[in-house]
Amino acid sequence: MEDLLDIKLIREQPDIVKKNLKKRGDFKKLQMLDALTIHDVEWRRLLTLANERRHERRVITKQIANLKKAEKAAEKQIEKGRKLDVEISALEKQVKKHKQTANDILMRLPNLLHASVPIGRNENDNIAIRLWGKPPILDFSPRDHLEIAKNLNLIDEERGAKVAGHGFFYIKGYLVMLDLALQRFAIDFMIEKGYQLVEPPFMLRRKSYEGVTDLSDFENVMYKVEGEDLYMIATAEHPLAAMFMNEVLLKEALPIKLVGVSACFRKEVGSHGKYTKGLFRMHQFNKIEQFIFCHPDNSWDFHEELQQNAEELYQRLGLHHKVVVLCSGDTGTVQAKTYDINIWMADGTYREVGSNSNCTDYQARRLNIRFREKEGQAPKGFLHTINNTALATSRTMLAILEQYQQKDGSVLVPHALIKYMNGLKKLEPH
Repeated sequence: MEDLLDIKLIREQPDIVKKNLKKRGDFKKLQMLDALTIHDVEWRRLLTLANERRHERRVITKQIANLKKAEKAAEKQIEKGRKLDVEISALEKQVKKHKQTANDILMRLPNLLHASVPIGRNENDNIAIRLWGKPPILDFSPRDHLEIAKNLNLIDEERGAKVAGHGFFYIKGYLVMLDLALQRFAIDFMIEKGYQLVEPPFMLRRKSYEGVTDLSDFENVMYKVEGEDLYMIATAEHPLAAMFMNEVLLKEALPIKLVGVSACFRKEVGSHGKYTKGLFRMHQFNKIEQFIFCHPDNSWDFHEELQQNAEELYQRLGLHHKVVVLCSGDTGTVQAKTYDINIWMADGTYREVGSNSNCTDYQARRLNIRFREKEGQAPKGFLHTINNTALATSRTMLAILEQYQQKDGSVLVPHALIKYMNGLKKLEPH
């Protein structure tokens, strides 16, 4: 049985799982947990019964063979064997049914939260833990990034919507250069930190995706390729997580530190009421993703390392931001703990530009990614996976346009990006 939580934990210490669901405020899944226990008990009981009947069938098969060899009548044993075959077949169907139901429920139960995650209901209960920099001091009324980009002829919203629909854009000129500059800046930074650069497939099969995340939560924002067992990736995290699916890695090879570069594709269904203007919530955007596979003993240290990397990137760009830890009710199904970096925008609101999550062994269990201590030894356990946005270029470009805007409508290029912009120091009409 594939499992995201250890089924032994649910069988032996269900109160730990119940307490976790209550902390998340996920009372519907408390009922699912009770149903899981019923189906788990039943499929194991029926499996035992089926195995007993199979043993009886093997005994009778030998009896029939011996009777025939002795040229004696075996009709009674043959008839009993037929009845056992029917009973075994019926039991096998019931075993499969209960096992599948238990597995379906198990795949939807969320990860265990870390003890440090604050209790809360939604994003309003998230807790700010750090603030870096200050909002820009402007002697004029600030413009939003979409107005700035249009005035500089860097974006065509109308034609993007004409050919592909709302949420798609033609990005032009210096803004394309800025996107590429941010990618190179983040990639160089991460390579210097010792991360291996990877461009993953932009599509995943359903089985791979089910190992990475709870599709019941995520499927409505994903693009499905019609007629194919393929989904467009919503983030490089997903194909990076699936990279070692069904593999056993040596402990000495850990940690595996990756930096993924990819386009990302999201329907963004369910964003009603949220900030959706311009570059903030696009259906197609580019992102540099940090990802680590590690030994369970080290994952919380690496979680902090990824956070430090992301904050340093925004600090080098000179972008004012704050860091928040998500409360229990806002932490995703897959995550044990999540930090968000929220960027200051020209309307005075801080909005999320990247998330850093320790998924502990949740993804690795679903993907069956294990480790062994030494070559030739049996697998010891499941790895831990940690992922973090290094830079989502669309939202970072938004922040640059709004925080570096000038009174004349131009935009200064952050010092760290000038060398990637062919020496260009300012975005202005041309």
